[in-house]
Amino acid sequence: MADLASARDTVSDPLEAIEYCFQQGWTDGLPVVPPTPERVAALLDALGLPPETVVGALPELGLAITAEKLAVNAVLAGCRPEYLPLLAAAVRAVTAPAFGLSAALGRGGGGAPLLIVSGPPRQALGLNARAGLFGPGARANATIGRALNLLLHNLCSARPAPLAPAFGHPGGFTYCIAEDEEGTRWAPLHVERGLPADTGAVTAVLAGAPQLVRTASVASPEAVLLPIADALAATAHWESAHVVVIGPQHRAVLERAGWSKADVRAFLAEHARRSLAALKQAGLRAGPVQPGDAHRFPALLHETDLVVVAAGGPDSADSVVVPPGLAGRTSQPVLCPLAAPAAVIPSAPAPSPSAPPPVAAEG
Repeated sequence: MADLASARDTVSDPLEAIEYCFQQGWTDGLPVVPPTPERVAALLDALGLPPETVVGALPELGLAITAEKLAVNAVLAGCRPEYLPLLAAAVRAVTAPAFGLSAALGRGGGGAPLLIVSGPPRQALGLNARAGLFGPGARANATIGRALNLLLHNLCSARPAPLAPAFGHPGGFTYCIAEDEEGTRWAPLHVERGLPADTGAVTAVLAGAPQLVRTASVASPEAVLLPIADALAATAHWESAHVVVIGPQHRAVLERAGWSKADVRAFLAEHARRSLAALKQAGLRAGPVQPGDAHRFPALLHETDLVVVAAGGPDSADSVVVPPGLAGRTSQPVLCPLAAPAAVIPSAPAPSPSAPPPVAAEG
């Protein structure tokens, strides 16, 4: 068994161990699996790294996340051993400089790390990409996202919930979904970024709570996307990345018309518009309404502020808009492949010439 550095405490029975974890503040308010040395060692074996290996670091906070600490929190969350490579990739993504985790921890904008898994690990691990993907029911979705949040909770002192001291949202428990690659002709996120289709990857986005968008018509791509554009315009004044999860009924309309993810991003960036007058009237900008404030301008800075995902259940004409978890350019989405521990890739696809390039990050 691996030589672990963590302190050890002895308790008399499993129920007492769970209560002890509550007393130590190691939980998210729900019961956890006590991290015995044997359980931690089993997860380290699956990860294939020595306990002292640094998986991710926040140098500005003097924090190094070791494989051992990752495994301890994965046990607490209820992860299976085979989840560990994906969880390690998620840690590399959220600790990349472009993600801006240390700044987000200090500002508490109400967000949580949303993990979007693409590639073969989705099916191999049993991740849900269809009906109820933002809700309960799939162990992989629930425990992988929970393990990352517990890691932030226990190592980064982000309490009572990671990144959300004012109100928070349920993503502070777990926030992990997958792309429905079998249900679409669109390229998944990692392929859009130039990785091979058989590579597993996770994209991390500092995100607010998901917002359902139900359309009255599915007669055309425009009828599908205009309500989504309206929902984007309501939060795009935050000037940060948004995730748009296109449901199957909406996606079918778009795919039949030959629209790609790039077409969707371009349409939404053009039609998600709001006037300065509307922002002032809503109390989102200061000052009285002035002549000229009625002009409607694009609410998104550029197309690369949109992460488009194919996922969701088939039973209604719905999609989801996930607003940013933090205002401004402090945090950007980051994609990290599972197979290459040193590779961390900015999640935005190649920008148009008029758009500023995404920030590159090194793991």
